[in-house]
Amino acid sequence: MNKNSKRREALLYHAKPTPGKIQVVPTKKYATQRDLSLAYSPGVAEPCLEIAKDVDNVYKYTAKGNLVAVITNGTAVLGLGDIGPEASKPVMEGKGLLFKIFADIDVFDIEIGTKDIEEFIQTVKNIAPTFGGINLEDIKAPESFEIERRLVEELNIPVMHDDQHGTAIISSAALINALELANKKAEDVKMVVSGAGSAALACADLYILLGVKMENILMFNSKGLLTKDNPALSEMQLKYAKDIAPLTLEEALVGCDIFLGLSSGNIMTPQMLLGMADNPIVFAMANPDPEIDYNLAMDTRKDIIMATGRSDHPNQVNNVLGFPYIFRGALDVRATKINEAMKMAAVKALASLAKESVPEQVNIAYGETKLVFGREYIIPKPFDPRLITIVAPAVAKAAMDSGVALNPITDWDKYEEGLLDRLGNDNKMVRLITNRAKMEPKRIVFAEADHLDVLKAAQIVLEEGIGHPILLGNKEIILELKEELGFDADIEIIDPKIKEEDARRNRFATTYWESRKRKGISFYDAQKLMRERNYFAAMMVNEGEADGLVTGHSRSYSSVVRPMLQLVDKAVGASIVATTNIMMTARGPMFLSDTAININPTADELAKIAIMTAKTAKMFGVEPVIAMVSYSNFGSSSSAGAAKVREAVAYLHEHHPELVIDGELQADFALNPEMLKEKFPFSKLAGKKVNTLIFPNLESANITYKLLKELNKVDSIGPIMMGMSKPVHIFQLGASVEEMVNMAAIAVIDAQEKQKKKNN
Repeated sequence: MNKNSKRREALLYHAKPTPGKIQVVPTKKYATQRDLSLAYSPGVAEPCLEIAKDVDNVYKYTAKGNLVAVITNGTAVLGLGDIGPEASKPVMEGKGLLFKIFADIDVFDIEIGTKDIEEFIQTVKNIAPTFGGINLEDIKAPESFEIERRLVEELNIPVMHDDQHGTAIISSAALINALELANKKAEDVKMVVSGAGSAALACADLYILLGVKMENILMFNSKGLLTKDNPALSEMQLKYAKDIAPLTLEEALVGCDIFLGLSSGNIMTPQMLLGMADNPIVFAMANPDPEIDYNLAMDTRKDIIMATGRSDHPNQVNNVLGFPYIFRGALDVRATKINEAMKMAAVKALASLAKESVPEQVNIAYGETKLVFGREYIIPKPFDPRLITIVAPAVAKAAMDSGVALNPITDWDKYEEGLLDRLGNDNKMVRLITNRAKMEPKRIVFAEADHLDVLKAAQIVLEEGIGHPILLGNKEIILELKEELGFDADIEIIDPKIKEEDARRNRFATTYWESRKRKGISFYDAQKLMRERNYFAAMMVNEGEADGLVTGHSRSYSSVVRPMLQLVDKAVGASIVATTNIMMTARGPMFLSDTAININPTADELAKIAIMTAKTAKMFGVEPVIAMVSYSNFGSSSSAGAAKVREAVAYLHEHHPELVIDGELQADFALNPEMLKEKFPFSKLAGKKVNTLIFPNLESANITYKLLKELNKVDSIGPIMMGMSKPVHIFQLGASVEEMVNMAAIAVIDAQEKQKKKNN
């Protein structure tokens, strides 16, 4: 994407359909006059009086306990510098978004229009009664140090400047494990720090708590080594200044064990790296370009243990591993501050988590066969679902042990269950799917590339590294649309109807005719069909000229699925083709089958659909808990529709006891584990959280997923084709750009899986 297009896309993202990235939504009913009288006058007076009697009741009757302020004055925004409070607001909203999706914490972003330290502090103190915690953000040093110190001392709620402590906490966890792998002790190592801003100073402070000796740390800023005779240094920097003759960075690195970079890209040369001690630890965290390129560093030394701030390399030091869960734990025990004990608890929790067996969901997300603790895995991945249940409780316990918790947790099992429930509010599935596709991009045919939205989806797929698009359609139209979109990448464009494609069309027609000549297809028919984009695209996949295809944006599903079923064989062992949709619900991802193909499946077909859906769920790292739904519960109706569901369940219980599946069940019982356990305690689903629904017929499945999508604005990925030998996937008519991008990622993953099976 060229610079202008990228700029336009970023601006549109923030402006449309509603300006900004966060909003406030009601948490109580408000439909009737009675509801409104409870929400406001006169009913609201009652909680007001209770809070007036005991101020701690504010946590009982208001949202304060789950509300964090993200506060800045816009003086050090990203790499943009002092751009002012208004210009910083998109960043603060973005931080609020991360709080919500990773830890279910609500956020108000506050931009303060002053650079005066005292004014800033007093403003925050004056609004603090609204919030359960305060995250300071993008405030320039050295003012940020004094602001945080004062607010921590003078307020009785958690306060943290994440720019300082976030990187320190995550990199400290990485350091613990890197030292172990390097067989070095913290008290013995020599460290060079490039950068002397708030993050670098906070890192050094925390490393000292881990055992690194201050006298063994040499710190540099853009002017050189920090020395005692430099009058420009702040009080915090003077702590690390040395009373020695100035050294160059290269000289300082000779024999050094650890390099910490929080400065500028490409300032470390291979020669500098070669001068370091055996098993050097290099944390090059300048963004977007590290102090030394990752691949260059790996080529220079095989014994290096390296971390960066980038997601496209191992060991990403990403603040999202810390701040959501640190505040989650602090809020949940009503901590009065975030102290060193709580930060260190987060450090140790992250370090220990990297040594645990990695869930298959995480391996799948990162395209790994098996992530194992070692030089390329010293800190957990941001998509690891265990983070909230490991880091938040560790922080909460540390708050209790250090005496700053006003509401101690007594039932830790119940607390962990509550944390897991919060994960349902964040649908990470799309990020997992996209990330996994990026690990091994495949060639995907976009069969309707002369439609603007389809071409836009192909552009995103290419630019995000999800796959390698092949564009089918009218070449002149595609080129015009590419220019309109600023899509200037050199990419394969194929027009199946033009003369230049005669040879390929005839080759495809011959192959197709050979397979169908005894089924009423003439060679002329085959030639004619190969002028149709969907037949041509399917043959490209069949013949290995593409790895997968996506189509269906401009035509009805039934008309598009027909050529796929005619040209593409079923998968080995599959006797039926079916579809499933992944619905991104508030309770987490839900698989719904069959949403598009089988109109009235038999009991045998329902059983096969359930088995295929279970395999698909596992492919995306979800352990399926399956309800086969109907309008009856366990034999309450003798109708043929209910009976076939019972028959399918009986077959699966006998022949696939490993599946967690039951039915027939009404949808409300399937989705309410407490109600199910109370009424039907014998069910295999009792007390379990169902994440997969198998419907008795097409109309119920299709209607349900579309109702969810439109009424609840639930994102949907699908219909995902199951039972096909090749990765062919069909959009719903009029699918959005986002839906098409997601389906392209599915096609890539499907191609990855099929290649894996073929190789095995």
